[in-house]
Amino acid sequence: MTSPTPTRTMSRLLQMMALVCGLVASATGSAQVAAPGDKQTGDQYGNELPIVLNSAKVEQHLNTRIPLASTFTDETGKPIHLGDYFQNGKPAVLALVYYQCPMLCSEELDGLTQALAMVHLSPGKDFQVIIASIDPSDTVDMAAKKKALYTKRYARPGTEDGWHFLVGPQPSIDALSRAVGFGYVRVPGPDGKLTQFAHASSIQILTPDGKVAQYYLGVEYSPKDVLLGLVEASGNKIGSPVANILTYCYHYDPHRNKHSLIVARVVQVGGMLTMACLGGFMFIMFRRDHQLAAKKLTLGREDVS
Repeated sequence: MTSPTPTRTMSRLLQMMALVCGLVASATGSAQVAAPGDKQTGDQYGNELPIVLNSAKVEQHLNTRIPLASTFTDETGKPIHLGDYFQNGKPAVLALVYYQCPMLCSEELDGLTQALAMVHLSPGKDFQVIIASIDPSDTVDMAAKKKALYTKRYARPGTEDGWHFLVGPQPSIDALSRAVGFGYVRVPGPDGKLTQFAHASSIQILTPDGKVAQYYLGVEYSPKDVLLGLVEASGNKIGSPVANILTYCYHYDPHRNKHSLIVARVVQVGGMLTMACLGGFMFIMFRRDHQLAAKKLTLGREDVS
């Protein structure tokens, strides 16, 4: 009886990787569907994307100062200038979302909250968290509910003053989104009205004087990277551009002939699936090899005796 060699095990592993990657590629291709006749462009993976997403990108404007004089309203109804959050010489985390977003924005804020929960720095004391809505129809009440939800999930009493959920007029929104390179496009909602947005997902780290120091794209953020970004930004250090792998909040449903929103997390889910499958496969194969090797050793000893 011969046991599988490491070479055979690696061959099986590579076969499994090819199978899983094929499934992920298939899922990615099926998840990105455009309107019949729409012009399309390719994304970073070579998949075709609807032309509307050309304007729903994140351009990395490192070392650009946000419009500190722009006026917004916070979750308490108090008018503020963005510059008000940079009076204490601390950096800030900025996220542009909208509070009526059915999927992606909640995923982004969940990811941000989870990452910050594992960072030893504290909002209000060491940095500010600024969440600004891109939808001028969002209300103070919506902002207050979002703050209550995410500060509760953050679960560090006493840090609430470091979280700021803002709403504002279109000129202020435009000035802020242009400064950080956050592109978005209004798209028809399920009722046919222009009440939803196609957009990508990102957070920005800002220096104490309001300059963009770093970008983190997607909806899940490494606590170690966020901590490093905050520490470096606190010293006014500007980071480097990151890989432009975007998560979009946009989908076209050809059966309804309408645009609908989904969380386009196929790549992330595919990655988790790949890791889970490979981890399980490697555990089973190496355990089997170990058992067969032990059995062979036992039989050899019996033959000698």
